[in-house]
Amino acid sequence: MSPSSGEGRGVAGGTAAAAAAGAGSARSTGADPAAARPAAGPGNDLEARARAAAAAARTPAAVEIYDTTLRDGSQLEGISLTVEDKLRIARELDRLGVHYIEGGWPGANPKDDEFFARAAEELRLETARLAVFGSTRRVNATCEGDAVLANLLAASTQTVCIVGKCWDYHVTGALRTSLDEGIAMAAESVAFLVAAGRRVFFDAEGAFDGYKHNPDYSLAVLAAVAEAGAERLVLCDTNGGTLPHEVYAIVAEIVDALGAPVGVHLHNDTGCGVANALAGVRAGAIQVQGTINGYGERTGNCDLVPIIANLSLKMGVETLPPDRLEALTSVSRRVAEMVNRAPDPQQPYAGTSAFAHKAGLHASALARRADAYEHIDPATVGNGTRFVVSEMAGRSSIELKAQELGIDMDGATIAELIETLKRLEYEGYQFEVADASLELWMRAAIGWEQPYFGIESFRVEVGRHSRSGGVPSGGVPSGGVPGSPGARRSEDEAMYLQCEATIKLWVGDQRRITVGEGNGPVNALHNALLAATGDHYPEIDRITLTDYKVRVLDTTNGTEAVTRVLIDSTDGSRTWTTIGVSENIVEASWEALCDSIVWGLLHSDAEAPADAG
Repeated sequence: MSPSSGEGRGVAGGTAAAAAAGAGSARSTGADPAAARPAAGPGNDLEARARAAAAAARTPAAVEIYDTTLRDGSQLEGISLTVEDKLRIARELDRLGVHYIEGGWPGANPKDDEFFARAAEELRLETARLAVFGSTRRVNATCEGDAVLANLLAASTQTVCIVGKCWDYHVTGALRTSLDEGIAMAAESVAFLVAAGRRVFFDAEGAFDGYKHNPDYSLAVLAAVAEAGAERLVLCDTNGGTLPHEVYAIVAEIVDALGAPVGVHLHNDTGCGVANALAGVRAGAIQVQGTINGYGERTGNCDLVPIIANLSLKMGVETLPPDRLEALTSVSRRVAEMVNRAPDPQQPYAGTSAFAHKAGLHASALARRADAYEHIDPATVGNGTRFVVSEMAGRSSIELKAQELGIDMDGATIAELIETLKRLEYEGYQFEVADASLELWMRAAIGWEQPYFGIESFRVEVGRHSRSGGVPSGGVPSGGVPGSPGARRSEDEAMYLQCEATIKLWVGDQRRITVGEGNGPVNALHNALLAATGDHYPEIDRITLTDYKVRVLDTTNGTEAVTRVLIDSTDGSRTWTTIGVSENIVEASWEALCDSIVWGLLHSDAEAPADAG
């Protein structure tokens, strides 16, 4: 008989004695898992058990990094990956040095089928192993006739990860079957895949909630799949509600009870995803499943970026090959670009603000001792120190920023620049979030003038046009009255907005006049600028705008209010932000756009025209 779900003990009310005492016997003797777990007793709460378990040296020397960005990460709202996207991300993950890359669920959608077919031919992984994901067999069915298991084998990966129920409530409530059948579904599926020559990891769905409710049943499932040949028992916090002290106690008890290799798969619903992963490793988990940048459904999965860094740099646990940790920041940012998400500037370790310092106090101290205000050397993870300059900046901040950029500034120039920056920030500029524009202002302060192009003038026209190009019988424009519901009543007849920008500029001694069209004024200006300069500067083709933000600074002035525009750009390896401020949103956008192109050309080593001043 399987363990009953009616007498489940909550973990907080149940107990375990010190993890070091007696529990290890289950490893060597093969004792019954439930018997290896100490009996309940009054006053033994979860915190006490965690403290007792901490007496044992549990933290492993090395931990496997299992990335599920391509599957679990893509469940985040707003992310939709093409097959090409998935292949590119897989190459970045391999460059980082993770151990496993979960590619998707074959049979669930055509994209995943195509991905595994192309991966077999196109992916040349040096460090990582590709894994396929699926579920156990169906209720009261056989493995031999199960389509999901057949698709897993057809994907031809050596590593297979299957998910099965580890919470009795899921078995009886969601699957609507018996607890015995729940165990059989998991164990038989694992045995079937092992017999087919696959390495099998078992994702124990609802493991933490299940263990709190009925630990005997959860242990029975895990013991059965371990006996069937599962190489990793991955405890999943499916609902994301478990806290670090609970993770520690539950992982420790399961490790002690089964003596099998355990992993953790955690979500961030309580904001504890990273902390939970570290707690799991401290309790003995040897594998962490997560996603780059914490992408995932709801509030996301645990973020592998700080997990890898914390394990490697703070806890002394081996994760990546020694020479790969410095790729952490670049991989984080490139994956963000590939999934079309703005990188989080405050992401630990990899964010652009992770090692940013504002105002003079910290900046002056950093000049003397870099480790005084930074918990690690940023270069260790491929990041760098940034000195953020604002109206709070002192002389030390400007000097350090100039040194960082390789700009030679004397005392008088620095003093003048500080006053200029204070005036500009009073007008609405915010250079602490626009490093690229700040650099251009600093270079201008020493007399530098950008040599790439000179603007003579620009003009933007906005018009509304009929798609059908005419007026139907009856005399009403085919799109209806502009602005009315009829203006968009069908794809064929709707009025559409067209913007046209004309730019007159000089590239060297050549005067150029170009026209660009777009779906808005900024898009049209961008296209016109690219048309005017792209043939001379092929580097421009690599510069793309990734984000455009507008803020009205004084709403009391209505349509006459000053507007601040921030533009984020990338060339595929770097990202930068530029700023423009004006009462005219087009002018503010134009300023930020020009700064973006100039900064990109400056750092691409583009050659200015020979006769340019």
